[in-house]
Amino acid sequence: MIKLQQDAEGFIRMTRHFPASAPITISFADGSTEECTGRQLNAAYDAAVAEYRALNHLDAKGFSRAPRKRTDAGTKVEFVRVHPGLAG
Repeated sequence: MIKLQQDAEGFIRMTRHFPASAPITISFADGSTEECTGRQLNAAYDAAVAEYRALNHLDAKGFSRAPRKRTDAGTKVEFVRVHPGLAG
């Protein structure tokens, strides 16, 4: 059995999927507890990830597909002229 605790802001720490058939007990901030399966929490995790990606304009794999902003080439140094005796 996996035991999770809700924080003051209403979240639980879940960085990965749990086994689908695993029993999970959640202790809520108000003192109540609830038992659910890993499958139910995994669905909530997937929904939270999808919402995060949608709000941050990411694709299904979590990559940004927005076009890159152009930079001003006049302020970027790419080549520097050097010569013998420069360090001395």
